[in-house]
Amino acid sequence: MPLRTLNKKAWLKWPLIFVLWTLVGFSFAAQFYFTSAQLRYPVSWHLAVSNALTDWYLYALLSLPALWLARRCPLDAPNFWRNFTLHLLGSGAFSMLYMALRAWVGQRQAASLAGFSEIFDPLLVKTFHFNVLVYWIVVGLSSGLDYYRKFRERELRTIELEKRLAEARLQTLQTQLNPHFLFNTLNAIATLMHRDVDAADRMLVRLSELLRFALDATDTQEVALRRELEFLSRYLEIEQIRFGDRLSVEHEIAPDTLDALVPNLILQPIVENAIRHGIERHAAKGRITLRAQRERDRLLLRVQDNGAGLRQQSRTHKGIGLANARERLRHLYGQAQRLELCSGSGKGLLVEIELPFHTTPILMTYENSDADRG
Repeated sequence: MPLRTLNKKAWLKWPLIFVLWTLVGFSFAAQFYFTSAQLRYPVSWHLAVSNALTDWYLYALLSLPALWLARRCPLDAPNFWRNFTLHLLGSGAFSMLYMALRAWVGQRQAASLAGFSEIFDPLLVKTFHFNVLVYWIVVGLSSGLDYYRKFRERELRTIELEKRLAEARLQTLQTQLNPHFLFNTLNAIATLMHRDVDAADRMLVRLSELLRFALDATDTQEVALRRELEFLSRYLEIEQIRFGDRLSVEHEIAPDTLDALVPNLILQPIVENAIRHGIERHAAKGRITLRAQRERDRLLLRVQDNGAGLRQQSRTHKGIGLANARERLRHLYGQAQRLELCSGSGKGLLVEIELPFHTTPILMTYENSDADRG
């Protein structure tokens, strides 16, 4: 959305708020006017409107710091009781400030000879609790609108994440079905059929399982690491049959990480990148090492090859697979994640992913971790 449109909407809300406070003032003026007439102490319409609008415009003025405090100290976990206490103090200050301003304005409104305390003291008795109620109504409405906004944002974010998951699944399928991968796999199967039927059969079965795995992937953002590695093993078995002794795979997976949840289809594009750019282009024996370990409340995933490493001029290059992985991690975990590429000369490439360790879905838990609360 253009900045000009956002600014226009921001400016439009202030006249609307002013109109709402004015309407409330007129409604109380009408009530005061007709009630006074029924009690046989009639007041003029002008006086009723003047008094009511003065009251509610003062409330409107004092609602600004109340709204600021509502945004700074929301009444939700994990600081509910601390923020609730602050709002209790804030409501008392709101009431006292209103009465002080109303007494000051009252002295000047009719050029009254009454002293400040003569006006303030009756207000303290008659309006203190009502003023506190007004404060909590303002805070309650603000909190309700804020929760609704966050609810809508969560809905939109969920839709976006589901779209990204679908795109990731499609991208993985396209990777398997692209001419480069499919040609090499089918060519290897055709070659093996003449000298090693069992190997060709295994390769064909693994290819079928790989595609079925991708097609049957559930529409969840996260899966257990155990399942992610199971999918990855199908892909690696195909590549190992293709490359033979040129490709070896090492697993260093801590048992306590297998039930941890990770983004669905997050590792295969990274491993494929390691094979295509770190191993396929070199005649020497290649090795892919997969590591997973837990460090307190963090899960560390590492994919390392022993190829030529990332050239200095390519260190900032972002492939589609890696860029997509970064974006998905950011949307799922906010600032509570990282994906880094490290390379030493001739020592291959290391891709390291760090994310929160969890075994139950935490979709949206980190949605505001990188937001500035003011």
